Amino acid sequence: MSEKEKMINGELYEPYCEELEQDRLRAKSLCMEYNTLTPDKKEEKQQILKSLLGKYGNNTVIEPNFFCDYGYNIEFDGFVYINHNSVFLDCAKIKIGSDTFIGPNCGFYTACHPINAEERIKGKEQAKPITIGSAVWLGGGVTILGGVNIGDRAVIGAGSVVTHNIPPDSVAAGNPCRIIRKINQ
Repeated sequence: MSEKEKMINGELYEPYCEELEQDRLRAKSLCMEYNTLTPDKKEEKQQILKSLLGKYGNNTVIEPNFFCDYGYNIEFDGFVYINHNSVFLDCAKIKIGSDTFIGPNCGFYTACHPINAEERIKGKEQAKPITIGSAVWLGGGVTILGGVNIGDRAVIGAGSVVTHNIPPDSVAAGNPCRIIRKINQ
């Protein structure tokens, strides 16, 4: 099994193999190109996103600066708005539902490193997916860790660090992020 297959399957893998290094180089080059385009270059930006991302929602807006590791593990199910300075460490799938709004300076971190120092020093890592439902709002500076699912219509307060699942129709905030209340529709 290749290191890329191990990564996608959630197993320990070697991220510095040639194939994954080339994949990261491609993604980072596309991100750099995307981030340097002027705001009026909407068509060019859309083409880069279609080339970079695994699944791309029409009319999705990603404000610069946008950074990702691979791109092909990012999937948008419809329109998504992402404000400035987002970071997607997409070693595993990051799926985001339609009509979701993401504030500035948000990070999505699927990569996990072994707690055991000897394994960590060897450079091995593992990845856990992130799934965000539809019509979710993430405030500025939110960090989402691997293995987290956020339900539809949830609101995550600015500066939160989400380490556990958040159910649908919830307002949650803090470090670690905790449910504050349910949203009454």
